[in-house]
Amino acid sequence: MPIYEYECIGCGERFEVMRKISEPQLSECRKCGGKLRRLIASTSFVLKGSGWYVTDYPSADRKKAVERKKTSETKKDVKSASQSATTDSKKEEAVKT
Repeated sequence: MPIYEYECIGCGERFEVMRKISEPQLSECRKCGGKLRRLIASTSFVLKGSGWYVTDYPSADRKKAVERKKTSETKKDVKSASQSATTDSKKEEAVKT
């Protein structure tokens, strides 16, 4: 259900109301009875996944940054795997002794 922001023209009162899209707009201020106008408020949402311009058609700089990130993650994974293999071999040696 969307949240709409209203402002009273008479007293300047601003408030938000959660209403169905199918419900009619509010027209009267609950404080002074003045006329209301619905405001356009900024929304906050994040576009995730593929299918968006920023993920499917990135700029050259963005492509380079993504590649650097992938490369650094791969290096971390390789380093982590080699450290865990070393730790495992040390544990095996300790168990044998």
